[in-house]
Amino acid sequence: MRFLCLAFLLVPGLPILAQAQHREPDAEIVIWGDAHAPGSELVADRLREVVTERSATPHIIRDRMVVGITRPRLLVFRPQRPNGTAMLMLPGGGYQREVIDKEGIESAERFNEAGVTVFILLYRLPHEGHENGADVPLQDAQRSLRLIRSLANDYQLDPDRVGVIGFSAGGHLAGSISTRFDADVYALRDAADAISARPAFSVLAYPVARMSGPAVHEGSRDRLIGAAPEAETVAIYDIAEAARPDAPPIFLFHAADDEAVPVANALDVFAANRAAGVEAELHVFAEGGHGFGIRFAEGLPIEVWPDLVLAWLERGGFLRAADQVPG
Repeated sequence: MRFLCLAFLLVPGLPILAQAQHREPDAEIVIWGDAHAPGSELVADRLREVVTERSATPHIIRDRMVVGITRPRLLVFRPQRPNGTAMLMLPGGGYQREVIDKEGIESAERFNEAGVTVFILLYRLPHEGHENGADVPLQDAQRSLRLIRSLANDYQLDPDRVGVIGFSAGGHLAGSISTRFDADVYALRDAADAISARPAFSVLAYPVARMSGPAVHEGSRDRLIGAAPEAETVAIYDIAEAARPDAPPIFLFHAADDEAVPVANALDVFAANRAAGVEAELHVFAEGGHGFGIRFAEGLPIEVWPDLVLAWLERGGFLRAADQVPG
């Protein structure tokens, strides 16, 4: 498709460290092509994308965060034997930054082992001056899911098995596209935008969900919709309040000792979806804290979360062996 910009093995702005533990993406897809992302025309020249390495030993393990994104893009991680299932992966960072290794690449590699093709989205942040900032992450997520489906033949995917997984604030974004997949948040640009943005399945990892009340993560809420949103705004952006009966099946996991994003966020989303008649599964673990991803779950009972997700996908018919996929 001509509007896609692909760059293999090199991701601009993300330094390659030859000795680092994890591999680089197989490809990059600039989701809005050569044009400005919608609503970013006035900030594109003044915002500068900055990648910060937070690890003291980046030659062993990376821990990068990125801010200032005006060129939203997908980092593609392809399995050796694709089974037709794809995940749009949304890292967290409180809508202040995006944590691309701990809640991106490390998880992508784990799902690649099971044959799942993973597309990590570097999405725009809502508080950096974009027009209609509260919806720019959702614009990027909707566009990405549509593009992934449009590229199904190129990546050996089943368009009916393209889902979403998000961590923390990325979990909020995953919940947003699951409840607002048909929201009119940007003007259509090409044929890909006629494709459905409804995920086939939705996985929310220790998600930010509540936009009011005692369980709210104030930093994420404030950067997304402001510190004092009206009730009508909360009803749209609160993932529990926005539950709808035609949402995709949802899988949630959270640690009970999470002091950053209280476990009530996941509990409330689970209850709301069950009440709406949506298939929902929830796992709450005693230990894990917040932001554990793959790395910080090691040695704890919560380290089984990828296996639980994969088992759930298989039971739901979203996961097949590679030898069952045509072509």
